[in-house]
Amino acid sequence: MQFHRICIMGLGYIGLPTACMFASQGIHVVGVDINSDVLEQLSQGKIHIHEPGLAEFFHENVVKGTITFSHKPEPAAAFIIAVPTPFYGDKKADLTAVKAAAESIVSVLAKNNLVVLESTSPPETTAKIVAPILEKSGLKAGQDFHLVYSPERVLPGKILQELVHNDRVIGGITAASAEQGKALYSTFVKGQIFLTDAVTAEMVKLMENTYRDVNIALANEFSRLAERFGVDAWEVIKIANHHPRVSILNPGPGVGGHCISVDPWFLVEAAPDITPLIKTARQVNDSQPEFVVETVKQAIGSPHGKHIALLGLAYKPNVDDFRESPSMEIARLLEVSGASVTCFDPYLQKPLNLVHTVSNLAEAICDCDAIILAVAHQELLAIDPHAAAGLTSSRLAVDLVNGWPDESWKDAGFHLARLGDGKNKRQAGAQ
Repeated sequence: MQFHRICIMGLGYIGLPTACMFASQGIHVVGVDINSDVLEQLSQGKIHIHEPGLAEFFHENVVKGTITFSHKPEPAAAFIIAVPTPFYGDKKADLTAVKAAAESIVSVLAKNNLVVLESTSPPETTAKIVAPILEKSGLKAGQDFHLVYSPERVLPGKILQELVHNDRVIGGITAASAEQGKALYSTFVKGQIFLTDAVTAEMVKLMENTYRDVNIALANEFSRLAERFGVDAWEVIKIANHHPRVSILNPGPGVGGHCISVDPWFLVEAAPDITPLIKTARQVNDSQPEFVVETVKQAIGSPHGKHIALLGLAYKPNVDDFRESPSMEIARLLEVSGASVTCFDPYLQKPLNLVHTVSNLAEAICDCDAIILAVAHQELLAIDPHAAAGLTSSRLAVDLVNGWPDESWKDAGFHLARLGDGKNKRQAGAQ
């Protein structure tokens, strides 16, 4: 099949870079999104997300005319669904956007078309949910049109590089569908392409992120144990990782983002009777902000009536993605405890509704009682403690990511507490 024209549903963190990647190969891409503000911004040649190199890459393709935008799908050789799959409050997958995208394709689906689901989804979503919707067209999946599942597996901050060079898994509801999926992605993917069935491909994505979530939960529990027994978790992990078969991750304020904090719940939902470990790991990581707030209270005393500067709101370093951010939950919990919290994130482009934000470091810390480093953004790690001391009368700092050199901050007159550092707490109590 020749893919001269494809349609991509959803122009977010994955859909937009993917659209640009196909467009750069000379394929005409119709980008579809239900958000009229997003479509207007893109039509003006501007992007609505931050990703290194994406703005320039996007502009090149807009100028060439290989990418256009629409609020609904148009006839094409292939359709890619790359819409969000969050969860409801009871940790059940919300497939509303996936279903709506599939429904919108029905009227333009033609014989021999290829439909790709990229959105992370519970097992059997492709075959049992997407296929029946598409078959409302009167065409049969696997016979009249091809259907595959091919998850994105990229790291924010490196999306353009990893879309090309990462290995790709393509699961078809038939072997012929998988081959058509390979033909499509081979236009730009240089990594190895693995062909399998749709359910296996769905499980690959879920198992990858669940593996990471479980290991993060272990590190977070280690931080709790370290504080309980008066040792420095960071020192213990560093030493333990010298063992040739040990690679413990670092603890932190929690797990956020649209993948690791969400995907394991899809497995728990699909098979609750055989996933106690996965569920427990999720509960550990979901509760980490509460543990962090207790660590903050031990360092600064009761938060009630205090002004706290929280530095970093993104779910991970050096990105502008704030979905499921543990930092925002920490801010909320501190405010529930009676604190006034001012947040600063160098990647934040516009105010967030859930927290009070300011646009610069000086404004965040000027009249605070304590400073919290919540995200290891490079700009925040590079803060000069002596310069910070000149901007605030506070001399209390709490480092949740082990990003600030202890001695430098002490030299500047700060008392620096760190998440998981029970040794420092024990030594301070002995004095």
